[in-house]
Order: sequence, then structure tokens, then C-alpha cells
Amino acid sequence: MKNREITVSKEANGKIQYLTEILPEIPTNTILYKKLTGLGATYGELKAHRNSIIIEPNKPVISGKCKDPKHEKDNLFGVFDGVYTDDVVAYMERSIKQSKHFKILTTPESFHKVQEAFEEMDMDIRYNSFLLFDECHKIVKDSGFRPDITLPMDLFFECEQKALVSATPIEFTDPRFEEQKFQTITIKPTFDYVKGMNLHATNNLLQAAKEVFADLKGNCFVFCNSTDTIYSLMQQLDLLDESAVFCSEKSVEKLKGLKFENVSDIWDKGIMKRYNWLTSRFYNAVDIELEEKPTILLLTDCYFADYTAFDPNTDTIQCVGRFRNGVSSIHHISNTNRNFMVRSKEELKGRISCWKDVYDMLQNHYDYATTVSAKDAYGTILTSLPYAEMLDEKGRSKYFKIDNYINTELVKGYYNCPDNLHKAYKNCDAFTINNYSILDYKLGDYERLQRSNKSNSIKEKRKIMVQQLELLGECQTEMEYQFKRDLEQADSFIVEAYNKIGKKEIERLKYNRKKIKEAMIIADYHAKVTGTEVSQMIYNSFETGKWYSRKFIKEEISRIFKLFGIVPKKAVTSHTILDFFHAVESKRKNIKGYQLTMRKGI
Repeated sequence: MKNREITVSKEANGKIQYLTEILPEIPTNTILYKKLTGLGATYGELKAHRNSIIIEPNKPVISGKCKDPKHEKDNLFGVFDGVYTDDVVAYMERSIKQSKHFKILTTPESFHKVQEAFEEMDMDIRYNSFLLFDECHKIVKDSGFRPDITLPMDLFFECEQKALVSATPIEFTDPRFEEQKFQTITIKPTFDYVKGMNLHATNNLLQAAKEVFADLKGNCFVFCNSTDTIYSLMQQLDLLDESAVFCSEKSVEKLKGLKFENVSDIWDKGIMKRYNWLTSRFYNAVDIELEEKPTILLLTDCYFADYTAFDPNTDTIQCVGRFRNGVSSIHHISNTNRNFMVRSKEELKGRISCWKDVYDMLQNHYDYATTVSAKDAYGTILTSLPYAEMLDEKGRSKYFKIDNYINTELVKGYYNCPDNLHKAYKNCDAFTINNYSILDYKLGDYERLQRSNKSNSIKEKRKIMVQQLELLGECQTEMEYQFKRDLEQADSFIVEAYNKIGKKEIERLKYNRKKIKEAMIIADYHAKVTGTEVSQMIYNSFETGKWYSRKFIKEEISRIFKLFGIVPKKAVTSHTILDFFHAVESKRKNIKGYQLTMRKGI
């Protein structure tokens, strides 16, 4: 891939050259590596004398640009959830009538509406607009949990005029970049742009946050990609009244459900407080213009929310870059996790290559299987292989997903230990470490993970989990999926119960495990899940090693048979238990019964 460099300088008054001064228009088939945020790449395209479609990572970015006074005469139109194809068509018809260029900003997920609008207008999007993918590192960063972010890419490569831009691009392996002879233009500053970083490695995120927060002055912006962690810290640091949270629409509802009202899904200076917490929705492209220079904090919890890990080479640079007038200081507080594997890029590529070899071998067996059962067996195995996740519905390699896997694993390796994280920042040319501290406490997050709040009873823990599952609802983001996985790891029984019978039924049964299990078995029976529900129910009611009276045995088995509408061939007696258990007849206080010794069947 061809590379060229263009220098950007700083004037005596401290003002940095705008990109349009050194590159009036972005050329086609270009990856523009800005190095600095806020150089005005999208600004220049919105001012350019051509039709433009700019793909932005999310709605807040689009809302912010559409409301920006700098663009009030630029005919901007935002396309995201709630905006429809007909709206885009109406905008295009209006623009043509007014002899104005199209300046459409869209999320990747809503790009299809723009495409459909062009088709309705009998215009070929491939030849009628310049297509710019802004913050293009997000194509890689989000592919793991947001597959639709790559939806525009097939059409992107068909377009005559196209480019990608980011201050922090990640290497792309998609061969179409080479095939179409893309060039990389790197904007090289002629001045020192390195920022000082204070790195605080810890084994206890809460305690470290208390210590660091205590020394802060002025307004603070805290980046953390977990609203659960944010809410927990606000509570435990007693900052609820001094905080504002900026997060996704779904997380807004979750926090409001917890009675926290000072929350928004777009950047709103009007609700700003001393402590302003932002999730990953606000890491990129959003312009936060303040007269002051705030303190920036980044929080990472490798045990309870590993998706809060920041990549020094992308995420940290982007977070700091949101503030157009600069920042006063930067702090990253993080625990580390020895269970995170450390692998080089070459090792990871080799791993994927091995996965592909195994997949191809089994695909070959599948293609040439001579029986239906063999084909079915190979097909089942194929779908379970790691490389299956790297393929699209047509069996083509998803290169952005492969890039995502490599990037995610490399970043996780930084968080294996404090020294690795320190080294990652030292190797990043955007930061220099001003202060590196290891805040070590007697009890840390690893111990908290193992304890799992043992001060609460099992019933209380399950009540909390059911409340959280109710708030979680249908998972949409990686954060939500990870949170549900954490709940399953903590108590798989109650998560399964919630999925099968719901909150109302669990509460009606007063969190009684045996009654809940019975309700789950009945739910499975009605869903015709396994065909072993009667046996399961009996094994739920009777336990090996215990003694039961004949009367209880007969009544309980009769009850279970009645629940399932079973009419036995022979009358139910206490001897029926012998169909399910090995047992010894014995007496207790002159009452006849059975001592159960071993299960039969399942």
C-alpha cells in the first residue's frame, strides 16, 4: 500500500492548521491517518463542493454535527434510528430543488436507508457521492459485538469516490484495499503533541478510585464503558448528587430505573456536573467544547467488566481528543488480570491460520460425505469451530472480524500485569508517563470476585440478580451480553430460571429452589424439550440418601403424574418409587417407608 506524509504546523498563537489548508479535498481510495483529533477532516468534507455521505460511528456524533452552528448553512441531514428512507428521499428532492449538495451523515446500521433512497431517486450511489467512513478504526474495534457496523463495506468498495479517516486507524487485512491500490496519507505534526499520562495500576479499583479522586480539583470527565460500574462507583464514592452520565439510550433507561435522573444519550453541556461519566458511545468523534481544561480519568475493571479495557493506541487517544481546548491532566486507573493471555500479533495470526486449516479440512469432509448422518455430524462440528465466527453467510472470510479478534487479544495482553500496561503506554507515541503508581491493597478485585458478596444470603443475591436481569432486558451491546454472562457465571440456576419462567413466577414461588425447579421442568414439558421431565420432577422431589414414608411417596408421585396428565398402567403405590430409585424398606418411629440409595435412569 502506497504511503505519503503531509506535515501540519502550529501557529505562534497555538492554533493548529486546519486540514483543509494542507489538503483541500480528500482524494479517493485513501486512508487518512490524522494522528491528531480535531483537524477537521469531516468539517472539510461537509464544506467540499461535492455530494457527500459520511458514515459516523453513532448517533451522538451525527446529532452534534447537525446542531453545530459552523454547519448551519451546509445542508446537513442525519440518518439514524427513527429516520426513514422516505425522509432521506424528501431531503434529496429538497436539496436538488435548492441546487444544494447532499451532505448526509449516517450510522452504519442506517446506511441501507440512504442506499434505498438513492435507488428510489434513480441515482447510483456509486457514482454520485463521495463516501467517507469517519473514525474507521471503529470498523475493527466494534466488529466483535456490532456485526452490522461493516454492512456498508461491500458497497463502499464499489464506489468510485471513497475514503476512510481516523486519528487512530488500525491495520486492515481485507485484500480489497490492496486490490484497489488504496494509499495511506499520514498527517505528521511538526510540533510536540505528546501528552502526559498518570498511570495508576491497582488490585482494587474502588479503593484506588477513592484515593485518586480525593486529590482532584475542578471538573472531571470519567470514561468507563460499563454503566453498572459507573453506578456502583457513584454510589460507593458518594458522588450521585455531583454526577452526570452520558451513555446509550438503553443504559439511560436502566439508570433511570435505579432512580438516577441526571443522564443523557447525547452530550449535553446543560446537565454537566463536577463528575461527568461517559461510556464508549462518547469515546470517538464527539466534540466537547469547554472554556476550561478538565481532568480526564479512564477506569478499567478487568475482573467484572473486561470490556472497559482501553487501547492506549486508539481508545485513550480518542477520549482525550474529545476536548477541543485541551485537558489539564490525564489519569488511567486499572486493575490487571493474570488470566489474560499475552500473545504477539504473529502468534495470533498463526492461531487463526490453524483454525482456518481445521475448518477447511472438515469442510472438505462435509462436502464429500456419503451419508446424510455423516454430513449432519460434520455440519454440526463446523458451526462450533472458532473459524466459523470469522465467516459470513456466504462462507467468505470476515476480515474486519479477524482484525477485531487480533486487536482485542493484543489489548487484553496489555492488562495481564502492571508492567505490560506501563510498556504499552511507553510504546505509544501519543503519551509520556508523568507518574506511574501501583496502588496495592490487602483485598482486591480478584478476592471480591471470589467472594461474590457473601454477606448476602443466597435468596438476597438471587433477588438482586433477577432485578438486574429485568433491567437488562434483551441484550444489544457487548456490555449487556458480558453482564449477562457474568450473571450466568455467578448463578446459572437463577438465570436459567428467569429465562424459562420469568420474574413474576420466581417471586410468586418466593425464591424457593425446589419449587422453582419444578416450575422449570413443567415449562420444559410444555415446550417438549427433553421428554424426561417426569423423571426430573421425581428426582427434584426425592433425594438419594434420604428416607421417605410410604404415604408421602404415594402422594407425591400421584401429584407429579397428575401434573403431567399421566395415567399409569398400574396403580400408584409407594412401590412405584422403585421404578426410579434403588431403595431399602425400613421403619422410622413405627412408620413404614423407603431409604433411597441410588438413582435409576438419568
